[in-house]
Amino acid sequence: MRCFSKRERETGQSPCGIPRSPSRAQRAAPSSILRRGAGEETNARSALFHESAGFTLLEMLAVIALIGIVAVAVITKVIPSFDKGKYKTGKIQLSTLSQDIDNYMLDNGTPPQQLVDLVKKPGNAPNWQGPYAKESQLKDPYGHDYGYQYPGQHGKYDLVFYGEDGKPGGEELNADAGNWQ
Repeated sequence: MRCFSKRERETGQSPCGIPRSPSRAQRAAPSSILRRGAGEETNARSALFHESAGFTLLEMLAVIALIGIVAVAVITKVIPSFDKGKYKTGKIQLSTLSQDIDNYMLDNGTPPQQLVDLVKKPGNAPNWQGPYAKESQLKDPYGHDYGYQYPGQHGKYDLVFYGEDGKPGGEELNADAGNWQ
């Protein structure tokens, strides 16, 4: 490898007067570092800026479309699971409310006449130690009232969760669940 003199490096000429190819450092350096006139340097900077400035509209639309596809795929998987979760929560709350009624029965000898008696003391409950439940627990996850009957057809009392539709009967997420099941 041949070393060039200071003059040869400044002029970019080889000893024979033949233009030398730019060095590796000069090729990698941005054009603003190379020595040029003031006008050329500004043009080189703006050209360098425009070459690397942002995304094209087509690239942005492609990214937005991909995000939309992923969002639709996730939503179609999550929403049915969310509905199943609400239904299971309703059945669990049914069990908890049934235990609250049993606690009321232990203290007072009989089940309450209505579910509100778990929250507010009725006149016919001499040993009431409540509240046995919160008022919000008297509604299922869908916002419907639980069905309650005293005396019950299946036991001392019947407590029913009517499912998503809040009406007796139905299948799948609308199916009824009772404390006797």
